Amino acid sequence: MTTSIRPLIAGNWKMNGTSASVPELVAIGKAFTHGFDVQVDALICPPATLVARAHDVLSSTPVRVGGQDCAITQSGAHTGDISAEMLKDAGAGFVIVGHSERRTDHGETNEIVQKKALAAWRAGLTAIICIGETQSQREKSLTLDVLTAQIEGSVPQGATASNTVIAYEPVWAIGTGLTPTLPDVAAAHAHIRSELSRHLGEGFETIRILYGGSVKPSNAQELLSVQNVNGALVGGASLKASDFVGIAEACRPA
Repeated sequence: MTTSIRPLIAGNWKMNGTSASVPELVAIGKAFTHGFDVQVDALICPPATLVARAHDVLSSTPVRVGGQDCAITQSGAHTGDISAEMLKDAGAGFVIVGHSERRTDHGETNEIVQKKALAAWRAGLTAIICIGETQSQREKSLTLDVLTAQIEGSVPQGATASNTVIAYEPVWAIGTGLTPTLPDVAAAHAHIRSELSRHLGEGFETIRILYGGSVKPSNAQELLSVQNVNGALVGGASLKASDFVGIAEACRPA
């Protein structure tokens, strides 16, 4: 972890969660409010149906709320879409864009992801821009090339630590229980930091780069100890307060 950058632990609930999940939100809020001495930022991105409810539950705690996707446009005849402004109005402060499941399931290109990041900025949200290689790309030794192309195509000029977070999620590790080796994680994050420098020219130094892909309490400490890993984007383990808090606790300095 780059110690000068305050880490962020972000939970992506994906298409999980109903009103029955509110007690987990309450437990997460309580854990970070009472006696939590780790210097870390916490964020939960529930499904859109729970964003307002999550904000109500967590507004008096240090835990922030975000969305999982946003439309490019602000309003209009786009049935089923949710604008960044709507998420902001519901209480979100962040929004995930370009997650591999959006890229794969909905055919989102780098250009679309960049436009969604700009939409997030327009609404005053911080964009969490996801990048990462597939298994096939990894096997062809294309990981770094893919990351370069995704940064160039998905990250708008003007990205800073205040409006952007980068999440590196090797697609083959998401929800599989598999994780790259620590040297692989270090190499990917170092490359991302270098490419942000080349792409942005300035403002890149303190942009947080999260690692995502089967992060859980049992492996969080070693993953978060890697240079240029500034937190985690957590999937399934964020659905349980105890697991999510356990991952955040792994940010405690050794």
